[in-house]
Amino acid sequence: MSVCPDDDPVHFEEMLADRQAQIAVAAETFKLLGDPTRLKILLACLSEPVAVGDIARKVEASPSLVSHHLRLLRGARLVRRTRKARQMYYEAADHHIEHIVSDMIAHAREHDAMDDADP
Repeated sequence: MSVCPDDDPVHFEEMLADRQAQIAVAAETFKLLGDPTRLKILLACLSEPVAVGDIARKVEASPSLVSHHLRLLRGARLVRRTRKARQMYYEAADHHIEHIVSDMIAHAREHDAMDDADP
């Protein structure tokens, strides 16, 4: 079943009814990513596992603030953590998260390019 509506309104209504839980999770995910600091933190974790202190330096935020945001991101299953010795490392939870964030950034870039092209 596609996640996009088709021309059949009954089919679309059934799809909505079947997917209320997933729609709520998706809405909460986008709401969570609406915070610029949180989005920067997630971007910092896309390519490899990163320690909290390194994330804090990358995004220019305090380690305690980064830890707070990471807790929220973990709760939403957007990042996962692994322990190496005494250090915790965070990375994107899976390839879906990487795609969502990468696609959002690419979309923003395209939007900026369109704005630059307007006379």
